[in-house]
Amino acid sequence: MNIFRFAGDMFHLISILVLLLKIYATKACSGISLKTQELYALVFVTRYLDLFTDFISVYNTVMKLVFIGSTAAIVWCMRWHRVVKRSYDRELDTFRHYFLVGACFVLALFLHEKFPFQEVDSISLVTIRAVSCFY
Repeated sequence: MNIFRFAGDMFHLISILVLLLKIYATKACSGISLKTQELYALVFVTRYLDLFTDFISVYNTVMKLVFIGSTAAIVWCMRWHRVVKRSYDRELDTFRHYFLVGACFVLALFLHEKFPFQEVDSISLVTIRAVSCFY
C-alpha cells in the first residue's frame, strides 16, 4: 500500500470524525453547508459503485463504506435529527447544487474518451468534487 494514500485516507477520516463529533457534542450544525455535504455523499456513493463489481482489498472496502456511512450520517443529522436540524440556517446555504450536478453531467458527456457510464460518471464526479471543495 502507498503510504501517501494511507496518510490521505487517515487525514480524511479524522476530518470527518471531527465534524461528526462537533455536531454530536454541540447538537448544532451552524456553519456547515448541507448542500456541500450532500454533494460529498453523491460523490462517494457514485464513485464507489465498484464495491459491487471489483474487490481490491479489505482495507479499501472498509474505507469506502466508512466514507459513505460517515457522510450519510452528517447529512442525516443535518436534515432529520430533531435537535441538530434546528440550527441549520437555510438562508445562508443558498448554492443551487442541483444545477451544478446537471451541468457537470452534461460537461462530462463532452469530455469523455469513450462512452461507458463509469467514465462519464467519473468525469462528472471530479468536476462536482472540485466545485464542492470551493463552495
